[in-house]
Amino acid sequence: MIRIVLFLAIVCLIALGVGWLADRPGEVAITWLGLRIETSVMVLIAAAALLAALLMLLFALLRFLLRSPHRMARALRNRRGRHGGLAITRGLIAVGAGDRPSALRFAQQAKRHAAEEPLALLLEAQAAQLGGDRENAERVFRAMAQRADTRLLGLRGLYIEAQRRADSTAARHAAEAAAKSAPALPWAGQAVFEFRCRAADWEGALEILEANLRNGLVDKETYRRARAVLTTARAIAAEDRDPGVAKMLAAEAAGLAPGFVPAAALAGRLLADAGEIRRARKILEAAWRNHPHPDLAETYAHLRIADSARDRLARVQALARQAEGHIESSLAVARAALDAREFATARTALEPLLDAPTQRVALLMAELEELEHGDVGRARQWMARALRAARDPAWTADGIVSEKWLPVSPVSGRLDAFEWKVPVTELPGAEAARERTIEAAPAPVPPATPAEAQAGPDARAAEAPAAAAAQDADASSAPRPSSPAAKPRPVIPLVHAPDDPGPEGEPIPADEPETERHESWRLFR
Repeated sequence: MIRIVLFLAIVCLIALGVGWLADRPGEVAITWLGLRIETSVMVLIAAAALLAALLMLLFALLRFLLRSPHRMARALRNRRGRHGGLAITRGLIAVGAGDRPSALRFAQQAKRHAAEEPLALLLEAQAAQLGGDRENAERVFRAMAQRADTRLLGLRGLYIEAQRRADSTAARHAAEAAAKSAPALPWAGQAVFEFRCRAADWEGALEILEANLRNGLVDKETYRRARAVLTTARAIAAEDRDPGVAKMLAAEAAGLAPGFVPAAALAGRLLADAGEIRRARKILEAAWRNHPHPDLAETYAHLRIADSARDRLARVQALARQAEGHIESSLAVARAALDAREFATARTALEPLLDAPTQRVALLMAELEELEHGDVGRARQWMARALRAARDPAWTADGIVSEKWLPVSPVSGRLDAFEWKVPVTELPGAEAARERTIEAAPAPVPPATPAEAQAGPDARAAEAPAAAAAQDADASSAPRPSSPAAKPRPVIPLVHAPDDPGPEGEPIPADEPETERHESWRLFR
């Protein structure tokens, strides 16, 4: 509306001006180079306006002619850009759909029309990956890594390609270059951290962990746990060469994660060796309340080297009261009571665990029966139950069971991978099928004695039902686990029950030396 008013106002002013000039025609005379031109003012103004319009038209035509090459080049570039953008779009769609021929075709078109475009390079690399051309893909990623706008994308591609061909050195180099260029890049920071942990570079891993915390890549809780694990690893590495530094590091790790068993056990042992009994006891008790563990109980029992077995038992009983009802408390008290020859205390501690005993419970009961009563038969029965008992927790990571805790997994190199849990040995249905096979198998036939050989096969056939009935009675009288099929059975060295045939089908002689016949349970301690 304002524009219309302004336009009308301008038109009115022009009309007023023209009318004013028409009322005052006047005359104009121009003499130049012997020529004299006389005309009115209106004609002069009209001629001047026409001349100005012609000059402007000529100037515009000249400028168009001068700029036409540049405009044509720009039009061609725009046309190539449109074709290149369309090829990139269609090529990325083909890559996402897994259409290898179309992806390669559009990649060639994009390379022809938009070779310098970052997305064209990305399409070429992904098309090469889709086609299985790893060398070409790596070449394109390396070219991308040389450009400032695609450096991180190229390093990411080089990292992935190096991992695919299991080249850890190249993968680590690409990850460290990306982390140096962009410290806040999540994948680069995590990759460098894992590589340094895998190489046991604990100090370098701590530096990356600090950088990841500053850049917001890890939260506080994750940071404290990872720092505790790395500090514990440093303490283990320094234990032999510098026990003082190892003690300081282990105490720091225990303070970062009070429930972290390896740190607490190591700190308790080193502090006890240094004479700091009270501090060691506090660390071990705090860890025990969070996570009862046999390593903590063992370290706590031996805080003072000169203590007697009864003193260790009293100390372990005090520790067990802080996690009353836990299976590790009962096992720790039973172990200390057996060492102190307090058999009644050991039996009382193990009694609640006898309904579904694990291997450790069965082995402790075997030791108890032999030490307290000298009952070799009962000890062997408990050893036989240990063969079929459920497994106890162990340090497990990626299918590997380790006797001691390790900072990283030997399979994946992942930090803090080991967990204290029951290892998975087989599928649930496999145990039931194995039991059915064992039950269906015929009982072994002992070799014939000279008297049986003279009596002939009829006498042996007549005695077979009675022997089978006696064997069934012995099997029914022996204690069995409450639910053997519900828990996986470990594969451990075979120990024979009383009067069972040996590996070659021969009965174990009664005059076998006691050290060979009754001490087999000690292999499991």
